[in-house]
Amino acid sequence: VPYGVDIVARADWIKEAIDIVGYHHEKYDGSGYGKGLKGDQIPGITRIFSIADVFDALTSRRPYKEPFSFEKTMDIIRSGKGNHFDPVYVDAFETIAFSMFETYAKREDDKLKTELAPIIKQYFY
Repeated sequence: VPYGVDIVARADWIKEAIDIVGYHHEKYDGSGYGKGLKGDQIPGITRIFSIADVFDALTSRRPYKEPFSFEKTMDIIRSGKGNHFDPVYVDAFETIAFSMFETYAKREDDKLKTELAPIIKQYFY
């Protein structure tokens, strides 16, 4: 984690990600690692990212696993509410999760690449 923070801190275009890189192993109940932060001590952007990261990991196809269903993914996220994840952010995420899943999870990779290209271009080209 410290090396990641050093790398991000040197790149002006991605400095906004310092808190995500620095605290992404923290858990809402303090059982994570890094600095042993808990609750509101963890930056809000990191608490949001942790939910999105797990959602993406579970609903995406990986070389070692097939994607989980939306229902199973949300059950796992809900089971982490209050310990792994901030319950307020889980509740907020639930209001948009299905729509995002329906919009992006079943989309062809080429279509996603085309849609994301202008956004990625802002940061990498």
